[in-house]
Amino acid sequence: MKDASLAMRASPLLFGLLALAVWEGAVRAFHVPVYLVPGPIAIVAAFLADPIGLLRSLASTLLVTFVALAVAAVLGAALAIAMAASRLAQAAIQPWAVVLQVTPIVAIAPLIIVWVGNPFAALVVCATIVAFFPVFANTASGLAAAAPELGDLFRLYGASRWRTMTLLRLPAALPHFLTGLRISGGLALVGAVVAEFVAGSGGFASGLAYRILEAGYRLEIARMFAALVLLSLAGIAINAGLGWLGRVLLRRRGDAA
Repeated sequence: MKDASLAMRASPLLFGLLALAVWEGAVRAFHVPVYLVPGPIAIVAAFLADPIGLLRSLASTLLVTFVALAVAAVLGAALAIAMAASRLAQAAIQPWAVVLQVTPIVAIAPLIIVWVGNPFAALVVCATIVAFFPVFANTASGLAAAAPELGDLFRLYGASRWRTMTLLRLPAALPHFLTGLRISGGLALVGAVVAEFVAGSGGFASGLAYRILEAGYRLEIARMFAALVLLSLAGIAINAGLGWLGRVLLRRRGDAA
């Protein structure tokens, strides 16, 4: 059993190494130019040529991502709670939340950058719009998922709406909120990168998206791939970190119960 479990855990790494080996072998065997498709070794060399610059750009993108994720989490949870507490609030909020969800951020990012003025704040607004809906929708679903019989019990004992919300509906919504937060983590990164592409086209040099644009203009394709790999690794790390946070919080809630 232990050997099978170890093999299951090691299989993604082994598959990745095999894919990289095949990729490098194919590039060398067919003599593919570096400016078309660089091999893994060329990508690593491009990263090692300027690791500080790429990592600083990654830090800039991650700062926008995490600020946007925090804003989306607070705003999404607050609006979902407001909807659960009042049907009037639900009628007022839900249509606009759907509008934000279906609006292409690529189309409105230039307007946001012009309207907001401050480049960093504009990037955060764009990423927040992309990351907002999963937290909002999942939290609203969780608040509505409390067991009806428990709601009847709270009413039987004369519990106020506030106590019912804090003691019954919010705990029931926690797993849903954490699921939405994990989804929004990746979307916040996507929103930050899209906004940086738009801002980079306008001359605002910040983040890995700008480095990708810069490398594309100079035909430094290996450097472009290095930036893309960093973004992919950052997305994986965010997803794994939020998944770990969710497990810890739910485990502690179970221990407390």
